[in-house]
Amino acid sequence: MDAKTQKSELTRAAIVGAAMNLALAEGLEAITLQAVASKLGLSKSGVFSRVGSREALQKAVIEEYGRGFLADVFVPAMQKPKGLARLNEIVARWIARMRDVEMHTGCLYTAGAFEFDDREGELREVLLGEITRWRAALRRTVLQAMETGELKADTDPAQLVSEINGLTMTQLHDARFLRDPQAADRATQTWQRLLSSYLA
Repeated sequence: MDAKTQKSELTRAAIVGAAMNLALAEGLEAITLQAVASKLGLSKSGVFSRVGSREALQKAVIEEYGRGFLADVFVPAMQKPKGLARLNEIVARWIARMRDVEMHTGCLYTAGAFEFDDREGELREVLLGEITRWRAALRRTVLQAMETGELKADTDPAQLVSEINGLTMTQLHDARFLRDPQAADRATQTWQRLLSSYLA
């Protein structure tokens, strides 16, 4: 990679990062080329030349958030054997990320879902796709734990995925809105109680 290309890539990463910070603070609709340009001391045309339209930048933010989320939560858990060990690792890492990251920044998946729940359009579809893929990966992990015989054979994977998602959303609510310092511990205890009801 030559120096010019490397600089361009670094600038693009900075643009997407600044736009993500804006989205986490004010919502995806707050992202504009001008707002990001002003934050970085760039021209609006300079931002456009690296990321394209406002919609392209919003999409890039959602995709980058998804990459970071999977890198923290899902990818490391793949080192664990298929089954309960992997499922436990995913949930533990999700709770830890909520405690260490989203508690301070907010969650783009959660906030975005409320922001776009009653809107149609490409941006909603991109966000929906990211969240749907994540939940499908979690569902596969539940199915694997059923196949190993560690979870009850009559487990409803969609129900368990919904309940896991619910406990992380509650953790985020309690940590950010109620400012409960025990939110992560409560989420862990909730998971342990929930899991016990599904164990074979």
